[in-house]
Amino acid sequence: MTQSQGHTVKSFDDDLRQLRSLISEMGGLAQEQITAAIDALTRRDSEGAMKVVAQDKSIDALEAEVERFAVRIIALRAPMADDLREVIAALKISSVLERIGDYAKNIAKRTPVLAENSIIQPVSILPEMGRIVARMVRDVLDAFVNRDAELAVAVCQRDKQVDDFYNSLFRALLTYMMENPHHITASAHLLFIAKNLERVGDHATNVAEMVHYGVTGEHIGERPKADATPYVNITPGDTAEGA
Repeated sequence: MTQSQGHTVKSFDDDLRQLRSLISEMGGLAQEQITAAIDALTRRDSEGAMKVVAQDKSIDALEAEVERFAVRIIALRAPMADDLREVIAALKISSVLERIGDYAKNIAKRTPVLAENSIIQPVSILPEMGRIVARMVRDVLDAFVNRDAELAVAVCQRDKQVDDFYNSLFRALLTYMMENPHHITASAHLLFIAKNLERVGDHATNVAEMVHYGVTGEHIGERPKADATPYVNITPGDTAEGA
């Protein structure tokens, strides 16, 4: 390898490290946004929720920076094989992380309405659900930065736990709405929040599948979706305790 080639390879490696760093920073912000949104919800902190909404612009800005940098790498370095897969994966992951930030913003936007309503019991499930999806986001970004296929698989396996939480909460909230019309507004908002968290889990799993493919060149086997809510049948005799 000539000295010129050596410098080119080193520069390309530096570019890939910077790209991974940008994705890691973006993922860290997305994780913090989910945690802060759920924290504001449980504390009924409208001011804290609005800070989450405002912070979403930072994630959007990072997505634009990742896109510019990835396009620059492709144009100047003409990467091939594994390197090209990593750059394309970074572009896709940044788009997913931007969407996760949007979900956090949507959760935060509902907090002021919920702060004005009485607390209902199913809300106690949301903090744990939020912690799980935030950890999934953190771990899948670690898997991307460290090219850890095993950790990516572990993230995929955790998605069923998120779906189980969502299915349980869905049934409980439907029952609350049927038992007392005064709970309809709060329950409807909580349903949307739970669905947002469930979608964050899905997106983290999608990123994990990209990471696994980028590292191994192999796709993770198709995963069964555990969202059973389309098949839930609540009757007026059901109770929240039995849901």
